[in-house]
Amino acid sequence: MAKPTGFMEYQREDPNDRLPIERICDYNEFHEHFDEKKRREQAARCMDCGIPFCHTGILINRAASGCPINNLIPEWNELIYKGLWDEAYRRLSKTNNFPEFTGRVCPAPCEGACTVGLNDTAVTIKQNECRIIDRAFEEGVVAPFIPAFRSGKKIAVIGSGPAGLACADQLNKAGHEVTVYERSDRPGGLLMYGIPNMKLEKSVVMRRVELMEQSGIRFQMNKEIGKDIGLEQLTNTHDAVILCCGATRARDLNVPGRDAKGIYFAVDFLTQNTRALLSEKDMEAKVEGCEDSPSGAVSSCAVAREDAQSDCAGVPEGALSAKGKNVIIIGGGDTGTDCVGTALRHGAKSVTQIEIMPRPSETRPSDNPWPQWPMTLKTDYGQQEAIAITGKDPRVWETTVRAIHADKKGRIKSVETVEVQWQKAENGAMIPKPIEGTEKTLPADLVLLAMGFLGPEDHVLGDIRIERDARGNFIGKDGIYQSDNPKIFAAGDARRGQSLVVWAIYEGRAAAARCDAFLMGKTHLPG
Repeated sequence: MAKPTGFMEYQREDPNDRLPIERICDYNEFHEHFDEKKRREQAARCMDCGIPFCHTGILINRAASGCPINNLIPEWNELIYKGLWDEAYRRLSKTNNFPEFTGRVCPAPCEGACTVGLNDTAVTIKQNECRIIDRAFEEGVVAPFIPAFRSGKKIAVIGSGPAGLACADQLNKAGHEVTVYERSDRPGGLLMYGIPNMKLEKSVVMRRVELMEQSGIRFQMNKEIGKDIGLEQLTNTHDAVILCCGATRARDLNVPGRDAKGIYFAVDFLTQNTRALLSEKDMEAKVEGCEDSPSGAVSSCAVAREDAQSDCAGVPEGALSAKGKNVIIIGGGDTGTDCVGTALRHGAKSVTQIEIMPRPSETRPSDNPWPQWPMTLKTDYGQQEAIAITGKDPRVWETTVRAIHADKKGRIKSVETVEVQWQKAENGAMIPKPIEGTEKTLPADLVLLAMGFLGPEDHVLGDIRIERDARGNFIGKDGIYQSDNPKIFAAGDARRGQSLVVWAIYEGRAAAARCDAFLMGKTHLPG
């Protein structure tokens, strides 16, 4: 146990994030960190309870309770408290391939199931995890894993998001020859382009990818399966293929005026911004490192910032711009929040986030008891920044878009909304009913659709047919990662539907174990 009386002696403390008014001036990560003494005190709050619900990872009411990858949280909390950081890293690495990702972007269902949280605030599990891995990298403890033997088996992993990376990492540890195929110009999938830099700096992603390359994993960029390479070809030239290509079909908006100019999917907006930002950094590096650069040469980043508003980061050159625009974001999830934060950094004139669901309560509802994931109001970084700048939350609850209006040139000029009331249908499902008389017209120059994703794209399979569920996800059975074509497996969002990064890692590890057993007759991989 970390410290038997730690949960009574210490209160939960969270490091102060950089002030919103400061952090919107750049695209850097905004979280601050405690020193070692303070972090060890926070780890001391862990009770090492008899049943550690924090690492159960079960689904209750369709939400995760505890850590889906079963991180052995009380064990490494104790090791942090005792100052045994190397041992804490080794323990953490037994269950999590990429704690530097989950420690930054996971919503921490582990903390929602923390026993201390029954009567007090939960242990800072997510922050403790992040500090373990960051310290391990700083001290050179994290090293490539080069297997002692190679099996001679060749495996193709389609997609380099968290599921694909976890799957490739595990299969490489089993001694297989792994090649990861990615359709984009950089590896990482949603970690690279779906999550903004201020939540997850891309140097953190590339640091891990480079480590995997040093371990023997190959990455093939700009290779889209079903277009550049056929799945059938990969199946014929590899001993197994694992589909980790995500659920990338964005949900669209079916209302009058949808064809107006100025409406984009949120993922395209975020991708363009990150790609442009990375291109600027590449240009900066080239200018700084070139001895022949003319005197006074500046990068495209500097040029882009010159005319940006003084109180925001500005628009990276080549990105879809929200500067000076009335931005309407349809969707209240993480992606919508990321659009809020990005639009504010561009210097948007106004930002409104439309959410069809009711506003959650401030405290845990009576029908949502511990250790369920707490269905309470969460104000994330994007909303915090909007509140700091405008004085109000950008979210509009229980509202939907009824129509979109364009000007004579076909460009969007306004969005017509209506409030909704949730009612139970005859089949028991809750459905939103428009409330007549609550219509509003909001000025709009840019509309971003952040309404979730529907499943993997059809062209990936080509002429190959494998079992799919009603939503189009590859394979339709819980716990089954091997398709009815024995050489083809699936994992992550492509199999389970849109979900959390931590579930993607879980799926990648599980699919790797099933694939290894298929190839070798048995497996020593966990999962």
